[in-house]
This record gives sequence, structure tokens and C-alpha cells, in this order.
Amino acid sequence: MSAIITEKPELTILYQDEFLVAIDKPPGLFVHRSFMDKDEIYFALQLVRDMVGQYVYPLHRLDRPTSGVLLFALTEDVARLMGQAFTDKTIQKTYYALTRGHLLNDGVVDYPLKEKLDKLGDKNVSQNKEAQSAVTQYQSITNATLPIRLGRYDSVRYSLIKLLPETGRRHQIRRHLAHLRHPIIGDINYGDNKQNPFFIQQFGFKRLMLIAKSLSFKHPIHQSAITISCQFDQQWQSVFERLSWSEKDIQ
Repeated sequence: MSAIITEKPELTILYQDEFLVAIDKPPGLFVHRSFMDKDEIYFALQLVRDMVGQYVYPLHRLDRPTSGVLLFALTEDVARLMGQAFTDKTIQKTYYALTRGHLLNDGVVDYPLKEKLDKLGDKNVSQNKEAQSAVTQYQSITNATLPIRLGRYDSVRYSLIKLLPETGRRHQIRRHLAHLRHPIIGDINYGDNKQNPFFIQQFGFKRLMLIAKSLSFKHPIHQSAITISCQFDQQWQSVFERLSWSEKDIQ
């Protein structure tokens, strides 16, 4: 479980007009209140509302440990239009993940997923629902090897993977990469229980190495093409430096 955020996060606004606002969500921050957050103090929804001085409507979700672009509508009508755009899959979401091992090829994971239910929050939901269609495109960007022994292996391998989910199932990217046997570093649900503590020891921090890097869509009012992107933060950049990766080569 991620540590509770006890100091008010300083959020960066990535985009704002009279209809939409997007922030760079830090890892560990819930989007809004839920049954899981009884000890939490700060939530993206309330923080953004206070920053812009009005009610905001969350348009999609990011898991608590996932960082990156998070978009809100500023009116109910815009929320409805953008909600339809998400339903129609006209919004392109781009993620990057640091994974275990060398995932060298590009491809598509078309692997249905059974809905992940919470024991408390989903206690009234049927436990026997069929697996839902789930599709993720992936592209291997680069890979690296650290010549450090871990368990029965003489070295530790990593890959940087670009991901374009075509559907939006819960934990889809995390589960699809685990299905490929290249789980995301720092994933306590689907990850590697040897790699994760090794990463903390070697890199000095604990987090899920998954970032929602950009959103691209047509503006719901004036129909112009919009792409909202965030930067790789200092922890990501420290990984790039350690693995001799150049951020300018990552597209």
C-alpha cells in the first residue's frame, strides 16, 4: 500500500481554459474519496477545485499509485461531452512503464480481464461476471541491464515500454504487462517480489513506475486538436540517468 500523503501536494496545472483543466497527478494521491481512504487527507478533486475556485468534474481515473495527466471538466455539459468521447474511444491515452526484463518487440495484448472487485466497495456486485474485452498496444522503447546478481540471475534487466490502451479496464496496463511476464516495477499487486525490494534498495525510492504521459483529443467545444503532456519527474529522470537512457530519445 502507498504511504499516506501528510503534506499538501503542490499540483502543476498542465492545461486550463474555461471548459477543461488538467493537472500532473503525483503518485500516491487518490483522485477522489472512496471507502479505501479513511486515513487520507488530500484528494485531487478537492485540491483542483480549490486551485481553480469552482466545482470540477473528473473525466477519467488514474490508480492511486499512477502519476501523470489527469483531466477535469469545468461544466456539467462539457463533462457529458467528454464522457461520450471516452466511451467512443476518440481520446488517445499514452502511458510509459518501467518493466522487469527485456521486452523487445512491439505488439498488442488482446486479453480479456475479469473485473477486479473490492471486498467492501463492490460487495453488492456479482462475483460471476464474464471477463471483459481488454486491448493494449505496446511498444518497446529501450532496455538496459545492471550487472548485479539477484537470486539465481547474474544481472537485472529493465525495459521502458510505451502503452496505448484501447479499453479502460481496472488495472488493465498493470495486468496486461504481468500477463506478458514483464510486470511493472513497484507493482505490489501484480509485480515481482524480488525485483521490487531490489529497486527500492538500488534507486532509493518506492513507487509504481507507471506514468500517464499524455492525453490527445478534440476539444469538446471548439473542436481543435489538443494534446496535454506531463514531464518525467525527478525520480523517473534518476532512473534514466542510472540506466544511461536519454530522455530526448524517448518519444
